[in-house]
Amino acid sequence: MRVAVDAMGGDNAPGVEVEGAVAAAREFGIAVTLVGDTDRVRQELAKHNCNGLDIDVQHATEVVGMHDSASDAVRKKKDSSIRVAFELVKQGRADAVVSAGNSGATMAAGMFVLKRIKGIERPAIAQIFPTLQGKTLVLDVGGNVDCKPIHLVQFAIMGEVYARHVMGIERPRIGLLSNGEEESKGNELTRETHAVLKDIPLAYAGYVEGRDIFNGAVDVVVCDGFVGNVVLKLSEGLAEAVGKMLKDEIKQSFLSKVGYLLSRKAFNNFRKKVDYSEYGGAPLLGIDGVGMICHGGSNAKAIKNAVRFAHEYALKGVNQRMAEKLEKSFPAFIQQRQPVKEQAAG
Repeated sequence: MRVAVDAMGGDNAPGVEVEGAVAAAREFGIAVTLVGDTDRVRQELAKHNCNGLDIDVQHATEVVGMHDSASDAVRKKKDSSIRVAFELVKQGRADAVVSAGNSGATMAAGMFVLKRIKGIERPAIAQIFPTLQGKTLVLDVGGNVDCKPIHLVQFAIMGEVYARHVMGIERPRIGLLSNGEEESKGNELTRETHAVLKDIPLAYAGYVEGRDIFNGAVDVVVCDGFVGNVVLKLSEGLAEAVGKMLKDEIKQSFLSKVGYLLSRKAFNNFRKKVDYSEYGGAPLLGIDGVGMICHGGSNAKAIKNAVRFAHEYALKGVNQRMAEKLEKSFPAFIQQRQPVKEQAAG
């Protein structure tokens, strides 16, 4: 198994990407291909001890910027580091891609080069959140801001397979994010999705509220990408604010400082739970391959863990299991319930 890392995509590329890739190769024994400007990448590699590590470099002449159009980036920048990384997977020279670059371009490149899993119309970005009970998977967190009910149902099925085979949850509970748990709540999108999910062979728990993401009421939370991205950014901002508030309070008195010293281990464990770098990146579910999208400001630790998660995802053959699940229990049932105009468009 080899992971291709987009070495030019992040805010601090290629230094952070190279450092994280070297750490993943050293700590986990993962083979890595760094994709980007060869001279710059090798300059960064020279700063690290890479003896005995399976790391190579694939040259790419172009870079997709954070403000580039996703579609233009894929069509016009054919030798961009992110597209070349996915081409390596298509050619069988790599098994997964990790990128901290433009998330829209990463998603577009994955769809364009690797295509979608049969039965999936829209890939989704999935993010793991820490909870009181363990972990909750939320999707979509930014890939699709405008969704139809069929897309959310597909997200639910993809999330169930990922939670079962990657997160190790035997029978994942699925919740649909809404503004209340009552049947009368929600909007047209959630109500139509809810009606379908009740008849799909999943452990569907019905509507859940935002607080249920963190209390562990369900294992998978489904929403459109607009709502999911707001949830993601709010959670990141809250975690950062809470950390700074605690620091300010601790500085207020001598007793507070003593209390911190006595409970420093608990504080460190809490910080680790809410640190996005511990989870590395968000898997792009629905493409016919493995793609991991990282935060643009990712540090080396985040890249290292993203490489590890991408490697595990590829090893477990999740895409094959997802395709099997869709073929067995999804397309025929959903096709009967699609509006006529949607069937014609399909």
